[in-house]
Amino acid sequence: MDDTIREPLFQPHPPFLMNSRRSFLRSSLAAAAALPFAGRSFAQEPPAAPFKISLAGWSLHLAFFAGKLNHLDFPLIAQRDFGISGVEYVNQFWMDKATDQEYLKGLKKRADDHGVTGVLIMCDREGNLGDPDEAKRKQAVENHVKWLEAAKFLGCHSIRVNAHSAGSREEQAKLAADGLAQLSTLAKPLDIGVIVENHGGFSSDGQWLSSVIKSVGMPNCGTLPDFGNFKLATGEYDRYLGVDEMMPSAKGVSAKSHDFDTAGNETHTDYQKMLDIVVKKHGYHGWIGIEYEGRILSESDGIKATKVLLEKHAARLKA
Repeated sequence: MDDTIREPLFQPHPPFLMNSRRSFLRSSLAAAAALPFAGRSFAQEPPAAPFKISLAGWSLHLAFFAGKLNHLDFPLIAQRDFGISGVEYVNQFWMDKATDQEYLKGLKKRADDHGVTGVLIMCDREGNLGDPDEAKRKQAVENHVKWLEAAKFLGCHSIRVNAHSAGSREEQAKLAADGLAQLSTLAKPLDIGVIVENHGGFSSDGQWLSSVIKSVGMPNCGTLPDFGNFKLATGEYDRYLGVDEMMPSAKGVSAKSHDFDTAGNETHTDYQKMLDIVVKKHGYHGWIGIEYEGRILSESDGIKATKVLLEKHAARLKA
């Protein structure tokens, strides 16, 4: 990756928690724990713009993993270098820091200092919430609790999880629903959402995932439709159909991008068609996160190109 990203372009718990989790977060969560889930960040209020643009940390994963960027500076980078005021954290960049008081305070201070909103935390590598082994499934649920707490402290509305499982289509649906229901029950007192991305396996089947969310039947359990990630073992699932099927329970949207033509359009996804489904058909006006994964443009330039494309369609949809 080049050095462009480093050059500023803009100047400007409740009873279920185990004893080992007692930390400074407990006091900051106590008041919120008494409130029912209200979907505060999901409400569809009359927007000043058709949607808000956030930046998914995965867009900078090469730089983070290589140590070229400090994850604590992510909110600063989003605002300073890209003019983006919402961030989607990725737990893989700070796996051992979820309960680290000083780290969380530092991350929140940087976000607050630069007027950046924490949107969600993308959670991976914490076990399968649909594991066929009941003990492993419960352990996966418990492993995610610290991220619920971190999300609450950082002001995020949700954690993004996976619905990985094993077995037949029907068996996996039942197991995934069980794990998601357990985690959503624990998340409810914190007013935090548990949202599932189409992220491989049957979760990349929009009909399967939407049916799992309906089976859970909890208002704080929903989806995070990703414009890509629709590859199945049997082939490619229609991405427009998949997003359409997931939107009724969507608490966020991920604008996946890879490559762009000379007119600035993404070559894998028709953004006009996709955003018409998201905004015009389903009336979604929340955060849409840039998640650039291309290799032709640098991470910095890919983020900028995706932002320009989203802004173009935001202007079109507002007109």
